[in-house]
Amino acid sequence: MVEGVAQRPSRDPDATSARTAVERIFREEYGRLIASLVRRFGDIDIAEEAAGEALVAALEKWPEAGVPPNPGGWLTTTAGNRAIDKLRREKVRETKHEAAAMLYDDTPHEPTGAITDDRLRLIFTCCHPALAPEARIAMTLRLLGGLTVAEIAAAFLVQETTMAQRITRAKAKIKGANIPYKVPEAEDLPARVGAVLAVLLLIFNEGYLSTGDGDPIRADLTGEAIRLARTLHALLPDDLEATGLLALLLLTESRRAARVRGGELVTLEEQDRGGWDRALIAEGQDLVRACLAANRPGRYQILAAINAVHTDAPTGAATDWAQIAALYDQLSRIDPSPIVALNRAVAIAELDGPEVALAIVDRLPLETYHAWHATRAELLRRLGRSAESREAYDAALAVCDNTAERAYLTRKRDQLAP
Repeated sequence: MVEGVAQRPSRDPDATSARTAVERIFREEYGRLIASLVRRFGDIDIAEEAAGEALVAALEKWPEAGVPPNPGGWLTTTAGNRAIDKLRREKVRETKHEAAAMLYDDTPHEPTGAITDDRLRLIFTCCHPALAPEARIAMTLRLLGGLTVAEIAAAFLVQETTMAQRITRAKAKIKGANIPYKVPEAEDLPARVGAVLAVLLLIFNEGYLSTGDGDPIRADLTGEAIRLARTLHALLPDDLEATGLLALLLLTESRRAARVRGGELVTLEEQDRGGWDRALIAEGQDLVRACLAANRPGRYQILAAINAVHTDAPTGAATDWAQIAALYDQLSRIDPSPIVALNRAVAIAELDGPEVALAIVDRLPLETYHAWHATRAELLRRLGRSAESREAYDAALAVCDNTAERAYLTRKRDQLAP
């Protein structure tokens, strides 16, 4: 993350480049900024408005004055001051004035309960049982991950307007039901952990295969998801799914450096395995073994075990696809979703051939999911059905937002025989 890292103030004569740099820093710091503001002021709308005003101020000042040595601290202070000004102008309740005064109070904050990390605490707060599960996750991705509504909608495979309505309703529910911004008691944490795990995985996934026209991989998001997963694992060491999620993220992150080359996605079987992070693999596999020893498999534990099999293989050709297919069979009994079935079909293609796998894939209701089209395109290519494969690649490109993946899909399509 950027906060706390000493930097020389920089001047950029290119206004577009300067704006891009400011927006990148703001996006990286957004989750920290919102969590801090919500804790201090207890209001999402005030936090988001103040954060937005801080961005405007940064866009006005930084291109001329240079990026400050501590950009995250600058944004937090500026946003806090803007929130205080707003509260004073509107003459809100005395309790809000007291909350605003905390910025100038040197005394320690009141105890915050079982969770001491602002961002993880806000995730648990957003995952209140009074909110619908999809609303909890969507709102947390917006507030903590800094994802746009369009990015969140893509993760849920729904229309952007639908996702915007969910987030708006969730905020209204919090206000209407007077849901407090407080830390749940330690005994209440396990009941909320499932939604929190889902949020962390989606934040990680957005970083690992980022949507939009920016960097194809956002290390700030993958790193933040892992940091929060570590904190959660330390908080709930006996929760096997929290352990499984951390293992899954570590094993996936271990391959990040080898995943993009020359602006193009490199598939798992084509990656240079010498570039994988062996320390992360060892840590992740140790966590997987701890889960297996408990013999109470859950969704994240099985996904971690699948990734452990991949990281065990010295080459793509040496992958134990039978074990992976068996693990997906086990996962499908817990999570019988079409995306699990799609991933299982990839393993089936290696075991029983592309024709068998294609029959499975064609039955799945995933026409808006780019990976479904990309999988069909590859299976059709392997079957020698070039015209159909080209159509599938075109369909995948029409709904794919990641620049590196688009480059890969374009190259594969253009390699097809006429």
